[in-house]
Amino acid sequence: MTQTLLLKVNPQNPSRAKIQTAAKIIQNGGLVAFPTETVYGLGADALNADAVLALFAAKRRPLDNPPIVHVASPAEVVRLVEEVPKNAALLMEKFWPGPLTLVFKHSTVVPIVTTAGLDTVAIRMPKHKVALALIQASGCPIAAPSANLAGKPSPTTVHHVFEDLNGRVDAIIDGGATNIGIESTVVDVTVNPPMVLRPGGTTFEALKLVVGDLQLHALVEAEKELPLDNIRSPGMKHRHYAPKAEVLLIEGPASAVIIKIQELAESYRIKGNKVGVLATDETQAAYKADIVRSLGSRFNLSTIAQNLFRLLREVDAQNVDVILAEGVPLEGMGLAVMNRLRKASGYHIIKTQ
Repeated sequence: MTQTLLLKVNPQNPSRAKIQTAAKIIQNGGLVAFPTETVYGLGADALNADAVLALFAAKRRPLDNPPIVHVASPAEVVRLVEEVPKNAALLMEKFWPGPLTLVFKHSTVVPIVTTAGLDTVAIRMPKHKVALALIQASGCPIAAPSANLAGKPSPTTVHHVFEDLNGRVDAIIDGGATNIGIESTVVDVTVNPPMVLRPGGTTFEALKLVVGDLQLHALVEAEKELPLDNIRSPGMKHRHYAPKAEVLLIEGPASAVIIKIQELAESYRIKGNKVGVLATDETQAAYKADIVRSLGSRFNLSTIAQNLFRLLREVDAQNVDVILAEGVPLEGMGLAVMNRLRKASGYHIIKTQ
């Protein structure tokens, strides 16, 4: 078992000495968990195949699920890719640093394990002072999927990271809670028009304002599991974002959703099951269940996104048997929220009218 070093830093002004300590671990092929504006990431030198393999092992992550490569400046992309298409350059200029990952054709510099054997590589520049300082101090691009055990809800606090990875990684940088709370949007720029492979912290609507024509991969709004030959982006295959408890997602008009969730809660409780409900500010008081938590206001989908993974973990920690979750509108950040909830439920979706 690895002795995990915990490094607490000020997220706005991280200690240079502590960042340097973490950077040396990366340079020596080790693993460091660190905060970004989206979720915590688990980092390894993206160009060190052995380090990336160790990253997969620490997370128990399938080797066909490529990590995102994090850079500290757009200039670092050039040596990692075959070309930077015009649409990619526009998106980088507008949204980097920020919660947007772009999928390029990779150059020969990038190891096969980092690309999961694909001809593409996913790259982003995070908008977080700790993450940027670590990448710069390490002197290499950092491969960093979310810092959790594979399949579990992504970590938005250092407590979540410690819970999953203590003893499995070399160091964890504590930079406080993340801001966005949901992973980056992933856009494939190897195709024209570009295609959103995973919705996230940058909205579909904002992207369209920059590139105009933009496709959504069928999986983004899928209501059932779809067959995939290869995974061009993290989060496209395998069970993701899921707590231990069974999750049911109830979609439809708010009034009908309330009635259905309360019916289901009563039914489960009669059978002796402990029930958790993920509600919203506007509906929370309507439910009677063992645990009821609000994700936030239905009129502020960014807040719901920020709270989603934390509350999935917190409700699950109460040892509930089932979590009944309200659906939200498929617009703005709601698209990413619903993508995560549908996956967390294993596509166990109940539609109401």
